[in-house]
Amino acid sequence: MLAVPELEEQTLQPGVKGLPIVEPLRQHMIGAQHWNVLAADTSLPVALLKASALQHNLDWMRTFCERHGVLLAPHGKTTMSPQLFAAQIANGAWGITLATIPQVQVAVRFGVRRVILANELVAPADIRAVLHLMQEDAGFAFYALVDSLQGVQRLSQAVQAFGLQRPLPLLVELGMKGKRAGCRAPEEVMAVARAVAAAPGLQLAGIEGYEGLVVTDDRAADIEVVNGFLQRMAELLAAAAGEGLFGGEQVIISAGGSAYFDRVAREFAGLAVQGKKVLPILRSGCYLTNDHGYYGGLTSELAAREGSPAGEGLRPALEVWTTVLSRPEPSLAILALGKRDASHDLGLPKPIAAHRPRAPGEGGLALSLPQGAVIDKMNDQHAYLRWPEGVAADLQVGDLVGCGISHPCTTFDKWPLLLLVDDDYNVLQAVNTFF
Repeated sequence: MLAVPELEEQTLQPGVKGLPIVEPLRQHMIGAQHWNVLAADTSLPVALLKASALQHNLDWMRTFCERHGVLLAPHGKTTMSPQLFAAQIANGAWGITLATIPQVQVAVRFGVRRVILANELVAPADIRAVLHLMQEDAGFAFYALVDSLQGVQRLSQAVQAFGLQRPLPLLVELGMKGKRAGCRAPEEVMAVARAVAAAPGLQLAGIEGYEGLVVTDDRAADIEVVNGFLQRMAELLAAAAGEGLFGGEQVIISAGGSAYFDRVAREFAGLAVQGKKVLPILRSGCYLTNDHGYYGGLTSELAAREGSPAGEGLRPALEVWTTVLSRPEPSLAILALGKRDASHDLGLPKPIAAHRPRAPGEGGLALSLPQGAVIDKMNDQHAYLRWPEGVAADLQVGDLVGCGISHPCTTFDKWPLLLLVDDDYNVLQAVNTFF
């Protein structure tokens, strides 16, 4: 994984989650400590990223985008990690998508040159912060969303008052009834697009939408809804181009959560409008680490639609390892893992492995989890690992349990630092987050 010099030179103090240090340590020295997670060398719980799975996913997505002729601006809110941003860009990402202006400022601080703010830009202080970044660096490319005439007016007035010497590029957002932001009807999209094109200080740069909110138990119906939504986006792009509303030499059409980005790629690849170069941009973020739960299931379906051989789709790279604190009942183990450590909004962590550390130099022992074992409850700092009564269980206090997670976004935000490991769980380096 790519190192960020500014972060590698920082001094880490005792108290960083996952680190076993009792004295200050320069971050670049982490790999030299020869820690191994399965030997219980780290503090527990500890969040880790498997280097091989990360690289596989980077390669998979780069190949996917090249095959379909689309660009990628992965959603950075998933990880908010400068090292992972750098790895994504080094592996072909066009830019980074973000959700808030502080996130944008972090990304720019660590060298990101193109940003899509997948959100409406409304708060005065946030608008000023963006305009400052654009004024300070003429090479910084920034795009925000807009879905209302009021939003257009606020942004135009702010740009004029600030005195920015280049236009603020905007993407008009198409939304869905009952869902998040975005114009609800094509006529509203066109009205906002015309207002942007006519407003001083603004430039219409493209059409944007987010199809990822359409997830029900009827996948065939979901895909039909998604396809229709994407087709409306393409029609709106053509209509706005037909009226000559777009400024600049290129226009953006962008969508793509982490469930249906194959449908987005197939719908947007090859789109053309007269006199403009079309940039079809995906914004999928969870592809990088995938997971053992919610997104793992969705991306398995996507890989099947793509015809990927079994096992060659995206791989889970994010795990949280912990220890057994207590065995208070025959079919219960209490783990040092809670809501402060792992996501629980789209499913509880999934126990995937167990290991018994041994004394230094003696190796360790891989354990079998009890048949039917699940985490069925979490408190702030504890998880309840249960299995059916009467099932044999060789779990002792001090044993390690590795957990896959469901929804990487809400696990990353609980860790200021994660450890990158090889397939033997040797610690290679640290990856920082900024939430």
